[in-house]
Amino acid sequence: MPAWIRQPTLGWLAVLIVLLLGLDHASKWLASSQLVYGRPVPVLPFLNWTLLHNEGAAFSFLSDAGGWQRWFFVGVSLVASVVFMVWITRTPASHAWMRYSLALITAGALGNLIDRVWLGYVVDFISVHWQQRYFFPAFNIADSAITVGAMLMIADMFIHPEAHQ
Repeated sequence: MPAWIRQPTLGWLAVLIVLLLGLDHASKWLASSQLVYGRPVPVLPFLNWTLLHNEGAAFSFLSDAGGWQRWFFVGVSLVASVVFMVWITRTPASHAWMRYSLALITAGALGNLIDRVWLGYVVDFISVHWQQRYFFPAFNIADSAITVGAMLMIADMFIHPEAHQ
């Protein structure tokens, strides 16, 4: 395995964050320009593209709170992004999983932060369901990056328990 994968440099992690931001915003732009709001487009038996605007947090938490939540979530996302970026710089390169997890979470937080600042809501468009009856809340690439990053972070806690004491 190449060294840049085993021991990711800060430069490589910055490139990864920028690539994920680009993919996230390109996919949101494509969804916004090609989909009709709220109208599902079947892709697979368990997957639709459905354009939705989330003014709240995960799973639309506080989406109907009257507007104050926009700036609250902007502040939370901004603080979290800064904390994760500092954490990346303080994490040894030998802890690749942790560094990658922090990069993924940072990219996701920044992707949704940009939406909140520019649009006032987060663009979601990936809709997973079971038998057209049970729907998981719609999400986007940024949300996926945060989820995968969190899973990598949990895995790293088992791989390097000494670093998490």
